[in-house]
Amino acid sequence: MIKVVHVKDKLREDKQSLFTGSSLYDIRIENSLKGKTVMAEPSYLKLYREGKLQERVDRAVGLLKSCVLCPRDCRVDRLAGETGYCRTGRKAIVASLHAHFGEEAPLVGTDGSGTIFFSSCNLLCTFCQNFDISHLMEGHETEPENLAAMMLSLQRRGCHNINFVTPTHVVPQILEGLILAVEHGLSVPLVYNTGGYDRVDTLKILDGIFDIYMPDFKFWDEKWADRFCHAPDYRKQAASAIKEMQRQVGDLVIDKSGVAVKGLIVRHLVMPNDVANTGKIMTFLAEKISKDTYVNVMDQYHPCGKAMGDQNINRRITRSEFAVAVHWAKDAGLHRLDAWF
Repeated sequence: MIKVVHVKDKLREDKQSLFTGSSLYDIRIENSLKGKTVMAEPSYLKLYREGKLQERVDRAVGLLKSCVLCPRDCRVDRLAGETGYCRTGRKAIVASLHAHFGEEAPLVGTDGSGTIFFSSCNLLCTFCQNFDISHLMEGHETEPENLAAMMLSLQRRGCHNINFVTPTHVVPQILEGLILAVEHGLSVPLVYNTGGYDRVDTLKILDGIFDIYMPDFKFWDEKWADRFCHAPDYRKQAASAIKEMQRQVGDLVIDKSGVAVKGLIVRHLVMPNDVANTGKIMTFLAEKISKDTYVNVMDQYHPCGKAMGDQNINRRITRSEFAVAVHWAKDAGLHRLDAWF
């Protein structure tokens, strides 16, 4: 059984910031949204009232004993502190949290998306745009009660959602924090912001917990997925994961104020020399997921990490490459492209 430590009790004990030694974040717990109206109830509240959320927590934590959370199948005992591909043991490592205004328009709204960035990753792409967080593992190990306090802090600031960035390898830790946060008034939707290399069985544990899924679909060809993230099965796993996400939450639903309530958002980073094979990914989304899929075709690729040493990806994309990628999306029948288009 998970030992539940009440958030208020923990905070009363240490009276410190969310990160040891930091004074950036006020960790007082307030259950009020200060007048902010939430129009739709997040689905996890129903599971909590039915007594089923703790069951999901226990199932997820159980997977850490011989870790099979993701397709890497490391089977190390993370409960005992062992680490596999993601280099993360029993505790989640958090790099930062803030109200983010650079995310997709329906997530940002007027008050921002409450992002919590986890360190490390189960993909570790050689060109990662957050190389310092994923590869260099900047951040601090975080207890469940501190993670709960982070969620509540972001809600208190008025964020429209809690956006977990790179959550795949720390699903159990997120759920441990979530149940504590719910007990102290969390009531905004959750966003699962992932690289797309997810196991369907793990996603099924999350059914009815996450209202918004936001996976990447990075590569189509095995050759490039193997070269850049040592995951030749990436397309197979990402395609299956996105189908499961779509089954759970459907197409993106946006309320009258323009804020996402529930549904799927897919991100795709356009790469130099079309190593991502954008056209085939857009066709897949239109034909196998939905022509109403909300898609963000992203142009911000720049060489990071080890990319400068690879002639295939050692430059930014051109305007022409991006224009062609957008054309492929529209030609496939996708029409819900992120608003800045």
